[in-house]
Amino acid sequence: MAKNEIPELLQDFRVYESGSSDVKGIVDAQLPSLEALTETVKGAGIGGEYDAPVTGHYKSMTLGLKYRTITDFLLGLSAPKVHELELRGGIQSQDGASGTIRTIPVRVATRCRPKKTDPGKFEVGAGSDASNEFEVTYLKITLDGADKIEIDKINYICVIDGVDYLAELREAIM
Repeated sequence: MAKNEIPELLQDFRVYESGSSDVKGIVDAQLPSLEALTETVKGAGIGGEYDAPVTGHYKSMTLGLKYRTITDFLLGLSAPKVHELELRGGIQSQDGASGTIRTIPVRVATRCRPKKTDPGKFEVGAGSDASNEFEVTYLKITLDGADKIEIDKINYICVIDGVDYLAELREAIM
């Protein structure tokens, strides 16, 4: 993004499975949070204690999809296997100096397994609030064509803004 650019909102997004070009459902999505694993450090030579984040290691990351009603996509994603899901969206942004509006592409790619499928409720004349929840082991976020975050828990990869924070660990243990 440019220096004076103001990201305003997510204009829209679509969900795709395994690189397909078919739109997979009308959903709302809760993206995975990055919460570091920590260990409390205390003992002689330290005035107290502190929680030390374990570099490149994250707690459980979950992806949530919420649907208006029960769909084939919702039910198919309950299969106990690894699913590759990609969310492709556009962020509306305004240039603070010129007032120009543009759309910034954003992509979130995941490899995940289902933890919970909730077909929701039946209520006359209302949505069913069906949902899927997934455990994410791979996450890649691309903003305006630039890879910003890539976390691959299985393969010891943690790249943020071009720096691989697990490169030394991979070299040390492999």
